[in-house]
Amino acid sequence: MLRRLYDWTVEKAESPYALVILAMVAFAESSFFPIPQEALMIPMIVATPHRAWLIAGVVTLASVAGAVLGYVIGFMFYDTAGIQLLEFYGKADRYDEFKALYAEHGTLAVAIGAITPFPYKVTTIVSGLLQMNFTSFVIVSLLARGFRFFLIAALLWKFGTPIRAFIERRLGLVTVAFFAVLIGGFVMLKYVV
Repeated sequence: MLRRLYDWTVEKAESPYALVILAMVAFAESSFFPIPQEALMIPMIVATPHRAWLIAGVVTLASVAGAVLGYVIGFMFYDTAGIQLLEFYGKADRYDEFKALYAEHGTLAVAIGAITPFPYKVTTIVSGLLQMNFTSFVIVSLLARGFRFFLIAALLWKFGTPIRAFIERRLGLVTVAFFAVLIGGFVMLKYVV
């Protein structure tokens, strides 16, 4: 099944709807969706390296637009979604401490969340929840997400053929490693937040 999904993604990479689907996934991933956009972005760039920069640009803009939605969720819905997030991690009683810490180091937290495998949706919601300066949030998100996605695009553009061969030979291993990093981000969040 995994092989069929990968093959389907590579086949659809040149379809007229590929960028639209990718943009929707990137938008949703930044605010609520659990599947990262790289699951589509990487096969698309590998299949169409001449579109690497366009793909990275679309993912960056859609991801930052989704981050704004995540911010709004945190800002507007603290009493429902925000408090549940903090309670889930057993940290609701430390709200004031987090707010003070975020006021001082929020841009660094957003940059780390935007570049690393740490679940970015958590960063966006917490940024709204703790009322980080919105302009700073958007600028840091744009720069950090752009750095991440354009770096991936540059590596795939430069080394695409060997990377594609590696992915296709070891698709199962690559998938397991990808989800291990994703799950590790959630586990790390439980102890950090």
